[in-house]
Amino acid sequence: MTTHDDDYIYDEATGEWRPASEIKAAAIQASQTRDASGTILADGDAVVLIKDLKVKGAGQTLKQGTVIKSIRLTDNPDEIDCRHDAIKGLVLRTEFVRKR
Repeated sequence: MTTHDDDYIYDEATGEWRPASEIKAAAIQASQTRDASGTILADGDAVVLIKDLKVKGAGQTLKQGTVIKSIRLTDNPDEIDCRHDAIKGLVLRTEFVRKR
């Protein structure tokens, strides 16, 4: 919904003038970290792996269904920091996890 008081910004991607409030809302939504099914993730959430993952450098495979507790969000909305008993400093792509 726009009002007559909205500032308009030129959106280079679409080639249109759009209300600033609309562009701001789209930017906020794009920066949120979401799991494979689209659920918003937050610091401290527990996630479950939806696929077997080979961990580079550890010579180990994390199995589907493994629960990862207490995740931390990163600057990249496609990645999360987490800990596993045998692997320290684990970074997972959000496309491979589902919120528990």
